[in-house]
Amino acid sequence: MSLEISFEGPLFDGRAARAMQDAADDAREDIAEFAEERVLTLTGGYFRNPTGYYESRIETTRVSSEVSLVHDNDVVYGPWLEGVGTRNRPRPGFPGYGHWRQTKQLVQARGLPIAERAVQRHLPEMRG
Repeated sequence: MSLEISFEGPLFDGRAARAMQDAADDAREDIAEFAEERVLTLTGGYFRNPTGYYESRIETTRVSSEVSLVHDNDVVYGPWLEGVGTRNRPRPGFPGYGHWRQTKQLVQARGLPIAERAVQRHLPEMRG
């Protein structure tokens, strides 16, 4: 008597692992895109006479395989706009807009659903 066991499918041939990595990459990119769009939307709503320069400096940089950073390329007056610069204090200085803080809160609130949608898009690849 002999017994032959065969392991086949996405879990055993690497397709599931690749799909999961693709889902994680998509989730990171989707969340970063959401953050960049939100900060641009917020600045567009706050600035009274925008020149476009600050908005043009906001971008997303992939720092590592797991991290993307949305930033303003260290625009010198960026901290002042946010309200965390040395010229924002003492009162009654300009309080700042808080657009980065608000964006961070929005990403924390909506990041998981965005990531779940990315995973859902890749589930068929995991099932084989």
